[in-house]
Amino acid sequence: MPKILSVQTTNLPYKLEQEQTLEFARGLFRRSFKDIERLLNVFHNGEIKTRYFAKPIEWFAEPHSLQEKNDSYIESATRYGGRAIRKCLQDSPFLNRPIDYHEIDAIFFISSSGFATPSIEARIMNELPFSPHTKRIPIWGLGCAGGASGFSRAYEYCKAFPDAKVLVLSVELCSLTFQHDDQSKSNLVGTSLFSDGVGCALLCGDESEARSASSLDAVPEVRDTMSTLMPNSEEVMGWDVKDNGLYVVFSRDIPNIIRGWLKPNVDQFLERNALTGRDIRHFIAHPGGKKVLDAYVDALDMPLEKTDVSKAVLQEFGNMSSATVFYVMERFMARMPERGDTGLMAALGPGFSSELLYIQWR
Repeated sequence: MPKILSVQTTNLPYKLEQEQTLEFARGLFRRSFKDIERLLNVFHNGEIKTRYFAKPIEWFAEPHSLQEKNDSYIESATRYGGRAIRKCLQDSPFLNRPIDYHEIDAIFFISSSGFATPSIEARIMNELPFSPHTKRIPIWGLGCAGGASGFSRAYEYCKAFPDAKVLVLSVELCSLTFQHDDQSKSNLVGTSLFSDGVGCALLCGDESEARSASSLDAVPEVRDTMSTLMPNSEEVMGWDVKDNGLYVVFSRDIPNIIRGWLKPNVDQFLERNALTGRDIRHFIAHPGGKKVLDAYVDALDMPLEKTDVSKAVLQEFGNMSSATVFYVMERFMARMPERGDTGLMAALGPGFSSELLYIQWR
């Protein structure tokens, strides 16, 4: 089965304390909401402490055109995406030797926070010495589920081509979608939650010689995946595309949807692998927010401590959309689970949809 050999992340340059973003939001939204102090509690209730952004906070104090924001997306995504790839292949603590760029057969590029044609991985290939024959598979629009979906699609590629080495690169610059003049509650909540992040993973097939490059005693192996779409749920999560950019859409009912819809979805996935929730030792969850993590615990009837890693990532980085699950997976790999340990990677995104992966350390 395909193996995850390396996962590395890269932080954006501007680190902000949550209290700084709260004060920014107070100044921006106070004229629109008489109960602004009550609404600002969302900054504390989410338990996020710090976040990273592509621009300093002063940049967000003025409106910016869609072109200006998207130009910044392309420049930062290319720079920091390339940096994450270098770390993943050349400087990863999970590898005992560097992997040459020319050895990579395909790059899956995941993002939902900006537009680029040619896509970002093509621009990175002009800066790093990849083979010109490396296949490019850009995937847009999966939002928070995109990172886990990228792992799934890379798994399928490596099953089809067992000697392949594949990169999954996620770049999300959610802050650059910020709408200065949008005085909605959704924008206020998004301001408290979303941030920027970059993650890169290296996967290989069963017949790839790259398997010997792992420095781990037990390597995470993807055993199965499942994608699920909830019919007629377009309004739960996503973007509204308007003249001056992307406007965030997410329903306040997301935690309730998770409780009612996710459990049978996960049960079906586990049953087909002859597993139960008790068999899953490591829960590699995309932390969409504190309420989402709490809903996972309720829906899956698991101990609260199973979400400790995801919660720590949320507190330190906020919700980085598709990139977030890379930060979680990187921490699990650093813990060096034992041989035979099982893991469930899970993420939810627009559609409304879920992506699940069964992982075993072998």
